[in-house]
Amino acid sequence: MVDATIDTRSPAKAARKSSGLKRIFQRKSSIAFFMALPLILLIAILVVYPAFYSVHLATLNKSMKRFVGFGNFLFLFKRETFWMVVQQSCVFAITAVIFKAIIGFIVAHFVHNIPAKGQRKWRGMLLVPWVIPPAMSTLAWLWLFDPSYSAFNWILAHFGIGPIPWTGDGNWARFSVILVNIWIGSPFFMIMYLASLKSVPEQLYEAAAIDGANWWQRIWYVTLPMMRNIIAITALFSLIVTFANFDIVQILTAGGPIDKTHVFATWAFRLGIQGNDIPLGASVSLFMVPILAVAAIFILRDINRRGNEAA
Repeated sequence: MVDATIDTRSPAKAARKSSGLKRIFQRKSSIAFFMALPLILLIAILVVYPAFYSVHLATLNKSMKRFVGFGNFLFLFKRETFWMVVQQSCVFAITAVIFKAIIGFIVAHFVHNIPAKGQRKWRGMLLVPWVIPPAMSTLAWLWLFDPSYSAFNWILAHFGIGPIPWTGDGNWARFSVILVNIWIGSPFFMIMYLASLKSVPEQLYEAAAIDGANWWQRIWYVTLPMMRNIIAITALFSLIVTFANFDIVQILTAGGPIDKTHVFATWAFRLGIQGNDIPLGASVSLFMVPILAVAAIFILRDINRRGNEAA
């Protein structure tokens, strides 16, 4: 009697289970998750695992055989060079991002106001600095800054201006690496802002013009409010990439002169690879995390606040 009851109920349970699974696989969110699962696994392997492994390395001594906890960080905090690198990294990243955003905004408006037939040509030309591998671009800039054959100094000599030690003086070397980063990164801001400008309704500009708004007022009260989220996200992404920049500084100055242009990535390379102290280099690179986390929290919180106000 009991066996018969179990036999009659088990097919119904199986049917309910199969229908439940069928409903799960029919949901768009479930389909999207399973389609993204290979990418999620790839990110976990290539990003998450190295991140946790670097944390593990930062807690070891130079020979990587003994656990020292926060010893590497305490050692760095006592070194003046470390705090100089922190300051230079912040100045390098913030200055470059600000100028990239301003130049990208101006150029995006310039391209946006060109007739549609000519925009494709201008977009292609202006994207060249961003498309070319940064290492190749930096090698060209290295020739322009060369102390003996500098093209810039050759031009300045025609105006009676003496040669400038572009990479030989600390202040000029900082200016040089920031300039190259701006030249490479500005097209990214331009293309993002241009896409955002295309989405601003023309009716808003027409209404502002009817109300008597001039060119600057239309930008301030119409364009910028409509682009604020794109500006914030682009700045955050560029800030992360610029903080972790390695190739520009390494090729142009290798952190010199006298460590005056070192940023987190190049100094971590100097200590970890060239100095044969992998745990100390990992500790330097990990110090970027709290700085970028604070920047991300402020930017994303501002975006969420504006989203809630709009809702």
